[in-house]
Amino acid sequence: MDWGTVTAWLDAPHAELARQVLQRGVAAIFAVAFLSTLLQFPALLGERGLMPATRVLSSGALEGQPTIFRWGYSDRRLRILCAVGIAIALSLVAGLPQLGPPWLPMLAFLALWIGYLSILPIGQVFYGFGWELLLCEAGFLVAFLGSNATAPPMLAILLIVWLVFRLEFGAGMIKMRGGREWRDLTALTYHHETQPMPNPVSRWAHLLPRWFHKGEVVGNHVSQLAVPWLLFEIVIPHPVAAGIASAAAAVVILTQLWLVITGNFAWLNWITIVLAFAAVDDRAVAWLVPAMPATHDYAPTPLWWSILVALVFLAYAWLSIPSIRNLASRRQLMNASFNPLRLANAYGAFGTVTKARDEIVIEGTMADAPDDDDWVEYEFKGKPGDVRRVPGWIAPYHLRLDWLMWFLALGSRGVWFQMLLMRLLEADAPTLRLLGRDPFDGRPPAAVRARVYRYRFATHRERRETGQVWMREDRGLLVPPLSLRG
Repeated sequence: MDWGTVTAWLDAPHAELARQVLQRGVAAIFAVAFLSTLLQFPALLGERGLMPATRVLSSGALEGQPTIFRWGYSDRRLRILCAVGIAIALSLVAGLPQLGPPWLPMLAFLALWIGYLSILPIGQVFYGFGWELLLCEAGFLVAFLGSNATAPPMLAILLIVWLVFRLEFGAGMIKMRGGREWRDLTALTYHHETQPMPNPVSRWAHLLPRWFHKGEVVGNHVSQLAVPWLLFEIVIPHPVAAGIASAAAAVVILTQLWLVITGNFAWLNWITIVLAFAAVDDRAVAWLVPAMPATHDYAPTPLWWSILVALVFLAYAWLSIPSIRNLASRRQLMNASFNPLRLANAYGAFGTVTKARDEIVIEGTMADAPDDDDWVEYEFKGKPGDVRRVPGWIAPYHLRLDWLMWFLALGSRGVWFQMLLMRLLEADAPTLRLLGRDPFDGRPPAAVRARVYRYRFATHRERRETGQVWMREDRGLLVPPLSLRG
């Protein structure tokens, strides 16, 4: 058997649409992620942030962690890294590195991977989300899809399908092993209302009939527990198998689009949609849209490139052993990494669903001896506050402080919240820019406090009578009045 025959077997000549969507889509998410970091990291974790990254460096916690900041952190270095990351990502979205040899887009994606990987160890609780790991892993795998000149490598496509499987099946299993609400089909009765960051459609979705919510849960179980297995049909070189894999990918994409429509989960749903295209076959697309080409002309795949992809595949198979064990474990970990490179991770979300929504509302006053009427509320950009404000469209952008406020209301505690109140008392400009509205227009308040409210969506009748999107009930003080003098 000559080498040309071997490379032809390793190629995926009907995966050109998949490659274009994967490369450009993952690059677009990187651009959003670096932009989110550029605009928020200095205030949250910078030199004068709520949890300064410099303290992580001085504590020695970066030992063994892959990060370029082990040689020192500064806000300037962070901003340069983000600017370079955005530039590289946008060049990939435009398809420029893909016009060159296979190693050119590979180096571009590996640069994005290394850059973002460097941020995670110093990001602390503000970067403790599963989609951070997912972005790093996706960036690494997409690096080996090659350039436009040669056919996409089947082994690289298969690794991305394996990632989608772990993402979806892991999420499905964490639900079945989690709260009873997923097994009695009531989870979505609460979730649209209590999810971290509702959007304009969330209230409408929440008010749908109970039978519809049960159907949502059933659909979720099918799409996460059964459908992911069909994605592996891409390895079978037959048009029927290609159609099955493409149909399975379509189910994943459609269910993720419903989550995009009804919630704001940063880039989690968006990148899952992009990654699911790995199982979309050009022949299936051409069957639906005859104008789309089912075949493409490629130059012969270089020997060195096929060997490199094969070695990456073997190394990844070895790295995946802990995640396979985790999927089979009764004590399944959710959003966990088993190696410093953040590859072959474990994923999962919402093993339990919160049944009531509490919100922490921060208030300030200019009065030295304030009455209740003297307190006014700070507004956040994403999380609920003003009961008349309709939640906005935010995803795939990630509002990190707003997400941490949701965890705070669930009982999570951290020094970052104490520092947030201190920065508000100081009227710190970078901190105020993280908020949606400063009621004091940049002036330092005399005191601040934090209250707990129980929120629920207004019914259709309540909305008509009051004009409110939310109804809320005061649950008391979380933090009593604080002042700089006190």
